[in-house]
Amino acid sequence: MKVILLQDVKKQGKKDQIIEVSDGYAQNYLIKNGLAVSATNSNKKILEKELDRRQALENANIEECKEIAEKLKNMEVTIKVKTGEQDKVFGTVSSKQICEELKKKGINIDKKKIIIDYPIDTLGTHNVKIALHKKVEGVIKVILKK
Repeated sequence: MKVILLQDVKKQGKKDQIIEVSDGYAQNYLIKNGLAVSATNSNKKILEKELDRRQALENANIEECKEIAEKLKNMEVTIKVKTGEQDKVFGTVSSKQICEELKKKGINIDKKKIIIDYPIDTLGTHNVKIALHKKVEGVIKVILKK
């Protein structure tokens, strides 16, 4: 019997997959527990529509992230830091500080998406990556001043 999985099922398949299983297993376990539905033509059409809808949402999300990346490309974030002798910075700049400065400029980005490759602990301009989406990455200039 062919069924469409509604959830991931261990050792059987992932959500939205159409798999072939024995009739008893399908009726007595998968369908009864709401893990799958039988793979009829109407259910297959519903699945196709759902996958198309998800793909459209994903594409819209990617476009939105690209727009944010364009805004970030031209943006600079200035952070004032305390320095000691010979302009040595006390500590480093964290993703939380960058996130707070971006919020002041009207861009709301989660601090976990800010990727700092090296410690930002010197005065001057630094380029910081921001992972907006799996397929979209932005770069912002962070300027440290006394």
